[in-house]
Amino acid sequence: MSLPHRPPVPGMDAVDEAELADLLDLLGADDWPEDLFEGREFYDHWGTPTAADIEVSERPAGGVPGYLLTPPGADTTRIGLWLHGGGYVFGSQRSHGGMVAEAARAAGIPFLHPQYRRAPEHRYPAALEDALSVYVALLDEGRPPESIVVAGDSAGGGLALALLLAARDGRLPMPGAVVCVSPWTDLAGTGETFTTKEDIDPLITRSVVDDVKEAYLAGTAPETPYASPHYGDPHGLPPALIQVGEREMLHSDAERLAAKLAAAGVPVRLEVWPGMVHVWHLHHTRLAKAREALTRIGDFVRDPGSAVPSPVPATRGDACTPVTP
Repeated sequence: MSLPHRPPVPGMDAVDEAELADLLDLLGADDWPEDLFEGREFYDHWGTPTAADIEVSERPAGGVPGYLLTPPGADTTRIGLWLHGGGYVFGSQRSHGGMVAEAARAAGIPFLHPQYRRAPEHRYPAALEDALSVYVALLDEGRPPESIVVAGDSAGGGLALALLLAARDGRLPMPGAVVCVSPWTDLAGTGETFTTKEDIDPLITRSVVDDVKEAYLAGTAPETPYASPHYGDPHGLPPALIQVGEREMLHSDAERLAAKLAAAGVPVRLEVWPGMVHVWHLHHTRLAKAREALTRIGDFVRDPGSAVPSPVPATRGDACTPVTP
């Protein structure tokens, strides 16, 4: 049976530890609101401004509003489609635009950032319908499917996979690659680390997960493959990069996804980053490790078949530590 490729990732040094400690202090200073709508504002305020040299334009696709984030010198013959996280309830251009822009910069291509419908106003399968509409619209523009990269973080990572399952089952061509950052793939929460890492994950709590899951599913079985891709058949999906932090409750979701993809013959790279928190990429202005992870996403997007890890900056003295299963 094929196994996921586990390239070495940069280890933590003293500077990284200090940056992470400062971030954890910031995260711990705020209490998550109990009200979901207040939570949206709380979630958005963690977003970072989009860099001034990134061109941002409104770009609806398939009837779904969105933003096109174009870095300087972008290869416009290719495009990325980034589906933001937030448990299908939170997340927007405010929370994720800065991070998506840096992923676009690293990859050297524009990224489309759809603002898909969110629960509880729009329950499953609204988000999937919107994601599929956007993907179809890109294909209808005459783009070769291999020129499209689908990506997502957290719930958006699960949504990216659900999109691919639905597209494949609808006999649509697959994109060139998929990138999943801290993906939420099992809404039933059966992964081991959903329990074992609950006390060390500073960003996800079981109560919040339960609230957003109920808001999104509204009675739909959590084992439904288009809601929880963990339960789907991954045969025929494109090459995948999966990044997850070592201290995440969703660590198991990433591990099990990588194993299923590999068993189905899908080329897959799994990176488990020591010490990192859920979607640490959002904190790229505070964490060098977030910037390094974004760079590696760019490497993969540029060449999904043969991307190699970026060299670790000599000035930091990071050691490359092999990841163990």
